Amino acid sequence: MNIYIDNRGGTPIYDQIYSQIKAQIAAGTLREDAPLPSIRSLAKDLKISVITTKRAYDELEREGYLYTVAGKGCFVAKKNLELVREGMLREIEAHLEEAVRLAGACGVRREELAAMLQYLSEDIS
Repeated sequence: MNIYIDNRGGTPIYDQIYSQIKAQIAAGTLREDAPLPSIRSLAKDLKISVITTKRAYDELEREGYLYTVAGKGCFVAKKNLELVREGMLREIEAHLEEAVRLAGACGVRREELAAMLQYLSEDIS
């Protein structure tokens, strides 16, 4: 499992961990029942607080991406692919709504916004 922390960005560290693990689960990189590093181990590897790592794991567990076995650790939960996809679609919609709002605020026309999206998505297969 690879997690990269960007200290220069405005995104909270727990959210970066949460988002990256969630994306790896959705992509199938982290498979069902795969063990995750312990909270302490991940915190040590990333040189961050245990509390930050725990917050990310707790959020993932609350949303059904992880489950915990007492004394054994955290594991990737069985995923309902349709539910995961719906969650990702909601997240995409929220980002697109924000992009539309920003575009409207600075006078970007629909055609220009569509051209930006086309350009940015050229690498998507």
